[in-house]
Amino acid sequence: MMLEEINSPFRYPGGKFYARKLILEHIPPHNCYVEPFAGGASIFFAKKKVARNILNDVDPELVNCYLTIRDNVEGLIELLHGIPATKEMHHHYKNMYKPTSGLERAFRWYYLNRTSYSGIMNIQNCFWGYGDKYSMQPKNWPGHLRKCSAKLQGVEITCFDFEQVIAQAPDDAFLFIDPPYFNADQDKFYTHSFTRESHYRLERVLHLYSHRMRFLLTYDNSPEVRRMYHWSTQMLDKEWNYTISRTDDQSKKTTVKGKRSMGKEIFITNYDAVAGILPLQLPLERAGFGLAAAN
Repeated sequence: MMLEEINSPFRYPGGKFYARKLILEHIPPHNCYVEPFAGGASIFFAKKKVARNILNDVDPELVNCYLTIRDNVEGLIELLHGIPATKEMHHHYKNMYKPTSGLERAFRWYYLNRTSYSGIMNIQNCFWGYGDKYSMQPKNWPGHLRKCSAKLQGVEITCFDFEQVIAQAPDDAFLFIDPPYFNADQDKFYTHSFTRESHYRLERVLHLYSHRMRFLLTYDNSPEVRRMYHWSTQMLDKEWNYTISRTDDQSKKTTVKGKRSMGKEIFITNYDAVAGILPLQLPLERAGFGLAAAN
């Protein structure tokens, strides 16, 4: 029986919640699904599971929380029981609470994520940001966590550098790749920085292995990104509406009701994103590698 499509257990800055429908329309048939930059993993939770599923992120606290949801969701729910979503509790768990186990680390991370502005977990910018009207209320956390746990069963969850994940992805795998934006000040949002060289390194490793896997890469639509991926099969300009600033923002001491904004990105693929067909293998001299280099 196929599990229902559900939302991510997390709020995540830069996540693809509002672009899910657009992205799912361009994913080709596959038996192995890989996310090197899982983050909130909105696409994994929105799509149907396949034979093999791999979620990876470099943030060990996020990965620990995923592992806890998968392997000990009832323990997490027990710790969350009776804890209200209040600014005082947010302050306590952010500044004073000291976890002593992996379960307690997951509890702290999950609570702060659900009650922080836009789900930002960088401690310098992790401000209170919960509202009953727009946020998932604590009474609904257990049921949703159980659904997420059910979907995560059998999923491989790792904490590696993206290059290792891509290099070790099985032949014929499909990779959904959602790195930090190329031109964004992403250090404000994430606990692990992604440098300009990291973006170039991502392009090199995708170029190196593109002959044996399919990928859909989402990026901010900029001339430099287009130049970097000139060798790709398709670049699709995409726009969608998303909502920002819908709950209290402690950093500004004000409540902002929020507004609809337009997301503008580019989808980069190494296959026909309509038909989902892997293109013919690139000539080795164009691809920039020899047979030995790919092994």
